[in-house]
Amino acid sequence: MSFDRDDIAFNVVINEEEQYSIWPAYKPVPLGWRKTGFSGDKAACLAHIDVVWTDMRPKSLRDAMAADAAS
Repeated sequence: MSFDRDDIAFNVVINEEEQYSIWPAYKPVPLGWRKTGFSGDKAACLAHIDVVWTDMRPKSLRDAMAADAAS
């Protein structure tokens, strides 16, 4: 499987719930995901995700909690 390899390029991808993942650069991005613009080796992509994904809650949950707090 491609994700086990450290010698290929990956893209950082994000879904509509603002959850991040990595995806092999040579494969088309699956439906429901889009490239963030960051790519590199596996370690660099995972390190980037560690920096940018600061709230692990799905977007829908964050939005619902914010609406509850506002009411």
